[in-house]
Amino acid sequence: QVHLVESGGGLVQPGGSLRLSCEASGIIFSIYDIGWYRQAPGTQRELVALITSGGNRNYADSVKGRLTISRDNAKSTVYLQMNRLKPEDTAVYYCNSRYFPIGVTVPAREHWGQGTQVTVSA
Repeated sequence: QVHLVESGGGLVQPGGSLRLSCEASGIIFSIYDIGWYRQAPGTQRELVALITSGGNRNYADSVKGRLTISRDNAKSTVYLQMNRLKPEDTAVYYCNSRYFPIGVTVPAREHWGQGTQVTVSA
């Protein structure tokens, strides 16, 4: 059974930092692309950062220069280092894993975590 477990969320003041973790089990972690998504109340879930199985990184424009995604395949864990946080970063952050067979653009496998709340407020 596949599990993605997020941790590290919490309440932080504007300008502060948090590090989110997503630990996976039940999958061959190294072959999956891993993304961090977020969803604020009344909004659609949006992609914040993505790291591919090959280590390539992509970020939403709103977080470039402030958030950094990384992965440790030996620990089956992806991290999201969040610096210079703003109130508009407040949301539930979700971890997502997708496996794309070679030459296929639709994921053959996809999994979601349960989310972790990040609140940026004075």
